[in-house]
Amino acid sequence: MKLVYATRRSALALAQSRALVRALQRHHPSLETDELQIVTSGDLIQDRPLSEVGGKGLFVKEIEEALLERRADFAVHSMKDVPAEVPAGLVFTCIPEREDARDALVCRTHESLAALPHGAIVGTSSLRRVALLRAIRPDLDIRSLRGNVDTRLRKLDSGEFDAIVIAVAGLKRLGLGARVTEALDPDGFVPAISQGALGVECRDDDERTKTVLASLHSNETALRVSAERGVMAAVGGDCKTPVGAYATRGSEGLDLRTFVASADLLVHARASTRVVWPQSTDAAFACGHALGTRLLAELARNRG
Repeated sequence: MKLVYATRRSALALAQSRALVRALQRHHPSLETDELQIVTSGDLIQDRPLSEVGGKGLFVKEIEEALLERRADFAVHSMKDVPAEVPAGLVFTCIPEREDARDALVCRTHESLAALPHGAIVGTSSLRRVALLRAIRPDLDIRSLRGNVDTRLRKLDSGEFDAIVIAVAGLKRLGLGARVTEALDPDGFVPAISQGALGVECRDDDERTKTVLASLHSNETALRVSAERGVMAAVGGDCKTPVGAYATRGSEGLDLRTFVASADLLVHARASTRVVWPQSTDAAFACGHALGTRLLAELARNRG
């Protein structure tokens, strides 16, 4: 059997796609693969925030077109880049076990967010991270930072920034976990929706590929991701919406905490819930959607 997988061309996308393919081949030793590298619109636009040019869907559009045109059999995405709506004919049939979902502070000379001096320059590409940083440390000088992981680290190391905030998962997948200065507590610094999770997408009618991918599916991760994506659907989340959600499995069921800020980042709200562990992704999504609706109501109250 030979399958073609589509991936972005960034170092991180290639690393996580190839790691997943190696895992697939351990389950299916006769599986052969070809790699289709695609430069997406999101990769081409590096000089402006995603919120200004179309949102997170820019990282998946051309890849999904390759699937629908049958140039590829499956694609590996970072789930946090996937919009709430999936095109007709495609399905996320495999959500592998999740990597660390936390945000990482990477500093040149200091050991924590609390230790950064007044006015320290911190780089991030995320409105959510900007809103959370302003809520925790309003004295910091927060500046926009786009580019792949290597570019961001290079700008930090050159002295352009005192610190940057980036996903722990991305650093670990690139073998750069030692660069994490502080993994930020998700209770206070709520991660991006589906951060650390991968999603494997294929055509809904491709039973052969779906069967192969099933060997890496994690039902627990899929339920957690579905709950978080329910929040995203409720708040209309994309790169223009500073929203975070993080679902975990506790001793009493599913714990879900959320954060959202207004478009101007001046007002924010939090909400959380604990429910019996859901028995389906639809049930998990509904739980997240209900909490997202409550989160929006809390934001409206805080606006006054």
